[in-house]
Amino acid sequence: MKRILSVLILFVLLCPQVWATEEMPAAETGRLRVLTSFYPVYIMALNVIKDVPGVSVENLTSGVTGCAHDYSLTVGDMKKISSSHIFITSGAGMESFTDKVAGRYPGLKIVALAEGITLIRTEAGRDNPHVWVSVSNAITEVDNLANAMASLDPAHALQYRKNGDDYISKLEALRLKMSLELAGYAGSKIVTFHEAFPYFAREFGLEIVGAVAREPGSVSSPKELAAVVEMAKRSSAKAIFSEPQYPATEAQIISRETGIKVYLLDPAVTGPNEPDAYIRIMENNLKTLKEALQ
Repeated sequence: MKRILSVLILFVLLCPQVWATEEMPAAETGRLRVLTSFYPVYIMALNVIKDVPGVSVENLTSGVTGCAHDYSLTVGDMKKISSSHIFITSGAGMESFTDKVAGRYPGLKIVALAEGITLIRTEAGRDNPHVWVSVSNAITEVDNLANAMASLDPAHALQYRKNGDDYISKLEALRLKMSLELAGYAGSKIVTFHEAFPYFAREFGLEIVGAVAREPGSVSSPKELAAVVEMAKRSSAKAIFSEPQYPATEAQIISRETGIKVYLLDPAVTGPNEPDAYIRIMENNLKTLKEALQ
């Protein structure tokens, strides 16, 4: 027994890293592993980290069909996090699990892209975290991401900044196109599915008069639906927008009560894992809005 105990003590003294694995990133292997929190951040990272040698990008919540509001981390997620060096989040309260991650992995570099963006308050008095739905805010987040990566990986700083500038140029062209084509609809009143679109509405001069559901997954009471119906009627709302990630059941109820047609408006929280996906989603939103508001 004494001999076994002596061997165990010697093993602990010689191999302390075995006991610390959970608290530190995986051993350096010549690759910088970047993990993003959810879909829109992943698309930004694909653009900023494009063709940078020795850097890999993975998305934490791939397969999740919506925002990361109340996402619960799984054992598999924690394994992804433990083997990553940089964790990119949108921030502004979107990823409620960030504090847990920071506490468990103090050596992990965590970047919040919403830094510097003026936030809108929700009716419940909280910061609205859906900043990326505004093209202007997406530009700010991409710029923050490029600067953060340049600082964390200075050997490739010029490439990160060039990639960021290239993508920002595309986003600026998108913003100009949308601003010009939606200018004639400024002041139009709409009903949205949940509180994902206030930044988008502010950017393009639309007025949200009601939301079908305050949070995805929640079920509105008959009283809440009646209030939205009344508001839509009183304000002469032009359209009701549901989101492709969620059922349109409640939106259809409001539509039947008001005679206002339902359309799909996409907050860009799911889609193909391709660098231009956000741009294509917003271009589709532009087409939908022009059809709905004419």
